[in-house]
Amino acid sequence: MEPRLEFRFRIPTSAFRVQPGDLRIKGLIDIAEPIERAFLVGAPRKGSADAERAEEHLDELARLADTAGAVVVGRLFQRVEKPTPNYFIGEGKVEELKERLTAEQATLVFFDEALSPVQGVNLEKALGVRVMDRSEVILDIFATRARSHEARLQVELAQLEYLLPRLARMWTHLSRIRGGIGLRGPGETQLETDRRVIRQKISGLRHKLAHVSEHRANQRQSRRDVPSAALVGYTNAGKSSLLRALSGDDVFVEDRLFATLDTLSREVDVGDGYRVRVTDTVGFIRKLPHHLVASFRATLEEAADADLLLHVIDAAAPAWEEQADVVEQAIAGEPGKWEEGGGKRGQLTIHVFNKADLLPDASAFLARVRVRHPEAVLTSTLPSSRFPLPGTEDLRSSLRHAVQSLRPLAHVRVPLSDGKLLAALHRDAEVVEQVEENGALRVTVRVEAKLLGRLRREGVEVVVAG
Repeated sequence: MEPRLEFRFRIPTSAFRVQPGDLRIKGLIDIAEPIERAFLVGAPRKGSADAERAEEHLDELARLADTAGAVVVGRLFQRVEKPTPNYFIGEGKVEELKERLTAEQATLVFFDEALSPVQGVNLEKALGVRVMDRSEVILDIFATRARSHEARLQVELAQLEYLLPRLARMWTHLSRIRGGIGLRGPGETQLETDRRVIRQKISGLRHKLAHVSEHRANQRQSRRDVPSAALVGYTNAGKSSLLRALSGDDVFVEDRLFATLDTLSREVDVGDGYRVRVTDTVGFIRKLPHHLVASFRATLEEAADADLLLHVIDAAAPAWEEQADVVEQAIAGEPGKWEEGGGKRGQLTIHVFNKADLLPDASAFLARVRVRHPEAVLTSTLPSSRFPLPGTEDLRSSLRHAVQSLRPLAHVRVPLSDGKLLAALHRDAEVVEQVEENGALRVTVRVEAKLLGRLRREGVEVVVAG
């Protein structure tokens, strides 16, 4: 029998369509994801709030790097008066960074600041490795985490909008062509062609997302009989964990930034016969790219249209106040304009301080935060002997009281001949009871305050139950 030779090849995952973290063995070929060695750079402006928290921000960037699948091998930061047009940081710092990259064998650099296309090109030439700013890292994470068709559309739109002004960086290999007969201007021609194609694709994606938004609006209209609450908050504050604890369903949870990107709704029993539809939304983060928030408008409309907001805050985070401010700034503004920070005026908000099992003194913490947020509740999805409150029960109670205040019981007198009014009540309110008396229908409903006011203005006989 002739001897048989076996060959094994290690091929990077970029050659295959596999998800990060996958390890597949097919035949005699091992496919494993290469490990990137990332070096972090922070360059806050002198005297700014970012400069005081430079280390905290780099810690967060390190967590983003971990989520993206890179290993952090070092960090460097420089407080700058203002960014330099060529490198963002000073030339001396660039030389120092290059030496450290060589010593640590780093394969890429993550900047915590937003880089212009020119700065990105110059830094890559000077350092000899790939350079990504914070926005690009977040976009990469979103691209690997998106699962649903809608999320993939949103991520693709954000990536194309980020790429469009940086296309020249992709065509540096054409700089070797210096013209001549038949070769004049091919780089510029190709660049303009690519820009036109990308603009057309962006337009198409926006059109598709508009259809998604319309479809979601129709879905929300058909679910009006159940009050809705949207979980909003900083990324990794524990929104998905809370949804799993409230609903009892198997919801994906991971202790990483942007673990979930797709919206997920579950009906939750909050006691006394009340049910609330709770929707998980994409988490916010400081310095979130504007075009990325804009592309996720269809998703965030779920929160803008909800009856109430559950602002989930990581109580154990040292900078929880800053994180809460980031979220509040994002959701404060004109109604329905989430890309500029929307949310409905007067929308009821409950501040939910999660991960209370990690606090040394939960009772003292709750007393302190209730000075600023009187309606605040503490929650924990993990058991702890130090945590005196019953997990999510206080949150269920707050949700129950909120629903009662949002949709009070009312008795509406409907003439037997007014089928239009009766149909409107069944469509826009929760009909509890319907009894015929004295030649009319007495309909007991749970109705929103705005609908109640509209009925009264139209002259409908309405009596709010005591």
